[in-house]
Parts: sequence; C-alpha cells; structure tokens
Amino acid sequence: MPRYTLAALALLTFANAANASDGPAAESADAASPYTLSANVTLASQYRYRGLMQTNNKPAIQGGFDLAHASGFYLGNWNSSISWLNDGNSEVSAPVEMDFYGGYKGNLADGVPADLGVLQYYYPGDYPSGYTSPDTAELYAGIGYGPVAFKYSIAMTNLFGFADSKYSQYFDLSGNFDTGFWGLTVNAHVGRQTVRNVDNGSYTDWKLGLTKDFGQGLSVALAYLDTNADRAVYTNTRGRDMGRATGLLSVTKTF
Repeated sequence: MPRYTLAALALLTFANAANASDGPAAESADAASPYTLSANVTLASQYRYRGLMQTNNKPAIQGGFDLAHASGFYLGNWNSSISWLNDGNSEVSAPVEMDFYGGYKGNLADGVPADLGVLQYYYPGDYPSGYTSPDTAELYAGIGYGPVAFKYSIAMTNLFGFADSKYSQYFDLSGNFDTGFWGLTVNAHVGRQTVRNVDNGSYTDWKLGLTKDFGQGLSVALAYLDTNADRAVYTNTRGRDMGRATGLLSVTKTF
C-alpha cells in the first residue's frame, strides 16, 4: 500500500504541474471526484469475533479495502488470518477469512445516520466430505445517534457451520465516546447472538476498551472482552473455551 500511495502522489503532482495553465477550474474538477478509496491493516494480539476466539488466543494479521461513492453506496473487502475451523476439526484446512460487503449509507435525519447492506463471509480451504460449510451471508441494517449505534444482522444461510441455523440473528449496540483527552476514545459494546436450532448456542458478548489516535491514520486499541457462551457448545478440540474473558491489543494503520 505505501508504494501505491507514493506512486499515486507522484502521478497527481505531475498531472497538476502539467495542467497548471488550466487554472482553478481544473483543480476544482479533480477535487470533485465522487469516489473515495481507503485501505487498512491491523496487527492484533488475537482475533475475536462476536466475542468468540478465531485464532486460538494467537496473534492475527488483518486488512482490507473500502470504495465509497458520494451518493452513499459502498463496497468493501476485509480479511484476517484464522485458525478456529482447524481448531474445531483437524481435517479442515482454512487459514483465512475473507469478507465481502456492499451497501448504502445515508441520513434518516440530521445526525441520524443509517446503513443497509449485505455481507458475505468466505472461508476458502479444504473440508472433509459432509462438512457443513462455514460460509455465511448476512443482511444488516444499522442506525446511529451521536456516539451510539445499533446494528441488526440476520443470516440468510447457515451460520458459520451450524447446520439448519438459517435466520440466526445478531443484535449489536455500540458506543464510541471521545474523552477529549490525549486522543482517547472509550469503546463500549454489548451484543446478542441467537443461533437457531442449536441447543444453548445463543449467547451475549460485551466489550469495554480504549482507542488512542496518534494521527496520520495510526491508532492503538486495548479492550476487555467477555461472553456467557456455553462451554459445552463453544469449546474447541484444543480444549479452549472460545468465549472466555480476554484482553485484546491491536494496532491499525489506515491509508
């Protein structure tokens, strides 16, 4: 990404110099592009999703891209190293999670943003015969007010490898509160995952953390996470309780 960024800046500088005679009108046209492209990369002490361990308490590398249009429509891709599928079945080899999503963001009213979209979780790899695919497609809708946001997701397929679990749901209430001190933001979250047709599969997860913004797209986050997930359902073959309390440290760079 850095090479791409430097190359793009060099080309932009050359183009501006070559077209200097066009004056402010040309500069205004360039600045009015309706598309915004961004990228991100994260190093984390581990990967947790909806409170459950995805890398068996080991570090993860993550990153993605987002393309947004001024109209509010967007597309994106996010990826992470994982081990939870192999941790649950030694015959499975699927070390990467790839997420593809798209949707629309707008405002229902002043200060009330809304978000509608679809998200596809894809786990490329090798699976034994008869294994229920972990690939999952969800529809989601979100609404915000000030620092607080609520998001609802519903699975249109089986949920992460649970058989007959279509229409499982996730309820996400989150808040990010700027302290006004040293670039610190307090992050709070509580979520409820329902899993259809799985005894004791539903659970609640929560998080409390801090994010420090260092500027230049660099941030560091530290959080405490926990769940009440049933150990009988969410203990992997390594003997690890996937929903047990943990601390998580991550460093993110946005371009």
